[in-house]
Amino acid sequence: MSTEEWIDGETKVLEAPEDHGDELRLWLRLLTCSALIESEIRRRLREEFDFTLPRFDLLAQLDKADGGMVLGEVSKRMMVSAGNITALVERLVDSGHVKRTTLSTDRRVQIISLTPFGRTAFRKMAAKHGAWIGSLFAGLSDKDRSLLMRELGKLKKSARDALRGAS
Repeated sequence: MSTEEWIDGETKVLEAPEDHGDELRLWLRLLTCSALIESEIRRRLREEFDFTLPRFDLLAQLDKADGGMVLGEVSKRMMVSAGNITALVERLVDSGHVKRTTLSTDRRVQIISLTPFGRTAFRKMAAKHGAWIGSLFAGLSDKDRSLLMRELGKLKKSARDALRGAS
């Protein structure tokens, strides 16, 4: 399905705007933008590198950790279950992007790290990824991007404050 064919929640809300408050319309716009960008990045990773976004994200985490990372830490950083990480790691070990070792003091603890092949492949993908993101934001001026960052920062703080108040 192309992005032109995809009908998003925001578009559907336009059919009956009186049924929805400003906050809901804003939320749907954020979701729509995120989904459009993510869908395009997934497509480009798949077509250009035969790679998935979750695998790319895992390599991105490992690229920042010279000594590797414990599986549980990767799971927390990526906000996915340990089972999902284990399956991703298996595929990346099989493809030669990642190696798995055990901690010398506790053989139950697995450390995963990029192989030289994995680091080279990731950095090539990351350079393209950055260019793709840049092209998707090309319609925004520097001023627009700066304003959007500031305003989204306020939204992030508002959401965090609301969560703290709810607990």
